[in-house]
Amino acid sequence: MLRHRGRGTSTKAVVVSLGHQDVLRDAFAEVSRFRTELYGCLTARGDALFELCDALLYTDGPVRTLVDLALAPEHRRGHGALYGGLNQGRIDVARLRRALGSMPLPRAADGRIVLAADVSPWLRPDANTCPDRAFCHTFGRGEGKHQMVPGWPYSIVAALETGRTSWTAVLDAVRLEPGEDVAAVTTVQLREVVERLVAAGQWKPGDPEVLVVLDAGYDAPRIAHLLGDLPVEILGRLRSDRVMRRPTPPRVYDPQGRPTAQAWRRVRLRRPTTWGTERAVTDTDTRLYGKATAQAWDRLHPRLTRRAAWIEYDGPLPIIEGTVIRLVVEKLPSGGVNKVSTWNTRFACSSRHSGGPSPCFAARKRPTGGHGW
Repeated sequence: MLRHRGRGTSTKAVVVSLGHQDVLRDAFAEVSRFRTELYGCLTARGDALFELCDALLYTDGPVRTLVDLALAPEHRRGHGALYGGLNQGRIDVARLRRALGSMPLPRAADGRIVLAADVSPWLRPDANTCPDRAFCHTFGRGEGKHQMVPGWPYSIVAALETGRTSWTAVLDAVRLEPGEDVAAVTTVQLREVVERLVAAGQWKPGDPEVLVVLDAGYDAPRIAHLLGDLPVEILGRLRSDRVMRRPTPPRVYDPQGRPTAQAWRRVRLRRPTTWGTERAVTDTDTRLYGKATAQAWDRLHPRLTRRAAWIEYDGPLPIIEGTVIRLVVEKLPSGGVNKVSTWNTRFACSSRHSGGPSPCFAARKRPTGGHGW
């Protein structure tokens, strides 16, 4: 680079780094490959649907009407082609799901893929003629209360980014029918997503197991049991009114009397007197929460009965042992006082039938943040 200083000229050497250019070149090639694959998934009215996708991505703010998309610069066709593409267009959904699974996914610090499953509603309270609407749970509308609003609930599976960000890589979305079993649909959905990731080479033997994060509304032990043959770990929370149980001790013959009472086996999450002595205790200093104390109780399992989802289960009911973790923080990021302890559960690889031992399942339930269980 040359720089003029008065009458003279000075010379300065500049080192140009090509590493950043290589990263941009690889990212551009990956995006181009996905756009080509996306266009191949549009089997009918592909041009109109492809321009509609570009208009949807480049439009500022939320899309409220289809006419706004037709006026976007990226949509070079008329509004008639837009409606024709939506009404007559066809998408190869299976191919699109495989294409999403083959894209580079965000990973945790240890290289693990972290998936999250949740239900997101598309509220349609004024669409009285729309079929298959269901009541969707919402919060913050009107006076900030919990409400049930008619709409279409969608079960979404996405790969999470690390750190504090709202960007996610959506891998699958399924609309739930009225009265459908959310846990059953989510289990099938997660199984298909993980199998596609394995087929695409995203997970290989020896890699950390895929981590699946669930909220308290899911039956995490059941999902972990159904996905026991996959390389996954299930994270979830339990409600604070649940009762866990300790393992049954070996039975010893005593000719002097009846067996002792088993009330000591019950661990009521709301009663500290039933927790017993913790297995491990750790203290960690954090920047946002101050001092964080974690207590762990090992080998606890929920008691299953032949009701609801387990009423048609063949054979003895399984016993899924795990670890319960209680987390207490010193302060909250908002500056408020923490008045509620955070309880987390981790179901380790120890699942057997109540009639005796059997091979354990690979799925586990591990702790997540948030209040309650």
